Amino acid sequence: MKSNTYILRLLLLAVSPLLTDCSTWSKKSVAQQPTAASSATKTTPAAVKSNEAQVEEVDEYAAEVSDPLQPFNRAMFRVNDGLYTVLLRPISKGYEKVLPTPVRKGIDNAFDNVKFPVRFVNCTLQGKFKRAGQETGKFLVNTVAGLGGLLRQSDRIPALANVPAEDLGQTLATWGIGHGPYIVLPLFGPSSLRETVGMAGDYAANPVNWGLFWHGGHDWEHDWTMIPPAANTLRLLPSQLATYDDATKDAIDAYLSARSAYIQNRAEAARK
Repeated sequence: MKSNTYILRLLLLAVSPLLTDCSTWSKKSVAQQPTAASSATKTTPAAVKSNEAQVEEVDEYAAEVSDPLQPFNRAMFRVNDGLYTVLLRPISKGYEKVLPTPVRKGIDNAFDNVKFPVRFVNCTLQGKFKRAGQETGKFLVNTVAGLGGLLRQSDRIPALANVPAEDLGQTLATWGIGHGPYIVLPLFGPSSLRETVGMAGDYAANPVNWGLFWHGGHDWEHDWTMIPPAANTLRLLPSQLATYDDATKDAIDAYLSARSAYIQNRAEAARK
C-alpha cells in the first residue's frame, strides 16, 4: 500500500511544477497551415511556395536561439503532446466542469497574489524599484481588501493595474545573459538553458512550494505539502493548454511554431 502511495506521490511531485512557473507562449505570429478546404484548392506551386515562406518566417523568429538538440527536442515534443492529450486534457476539462468560472477566477487571483515574492525580487534585481513598489502595493491591497487575494482590488487603482509581471528568466535576459540552447523539457515543454535556470529559481521563490522545501518530498507526515503546488498546476492547466493549442493548431510544423511562439513571448516579456 505504501509503495502505491509512494508512486502516486512521485507522480504528483513530477506534475506539480508543470507550467506553474513556466512562461506562457505568445498567441501571435504563429504560422497557420491552410484548412482542409483551402488546401484542396491551393495545390499550385505558388501555394507550396507560400507554405515554405511561412515555415521560414516562423523559423526566423527563433534564429537568435540555437537548437543543437533538435532531434531530441522533436521527440520530446511528440511525447509531451501525447501526455497533454491522454493525461492533462481530461484533468483540465474535469476541473473546468466541477468548478464554475467565478470560483476558478478567485483561485487564480489567490495563487497569483501569493507569488508576490517572485515578482518583487525580480523587479529589484532588475533595478525596477518603482515597479517593485507597485508590486508591494498590489499585494497589500489584494491581501487586505481582496479577501486574501481572492479579489483583485488592485485593478481598481490605475497606478497598480496592468503592472507587467517579472520573473528570473527576464532578469537574466536584462543582465545580458543569452538563451543558450533551446530545450524541450519533459512535461514542462519549451524552454532554454537560461529559462530553465530562471524557472527553477522562480519555483524556489514561490511560497506555494515552500512546504516541499521545509519538510522534504519524502516525509510521509507532511503529505499536505503537495497540495498547494498540485493545486497551482491544476488551476493553470486550462489556460496553458489553450495557449499551447493556439501555438500549434493547424501549424505547418507544430514544433517550429511552438518554438517560435515561445521565444517571441520571452523576448517581448524581457522588453517590458
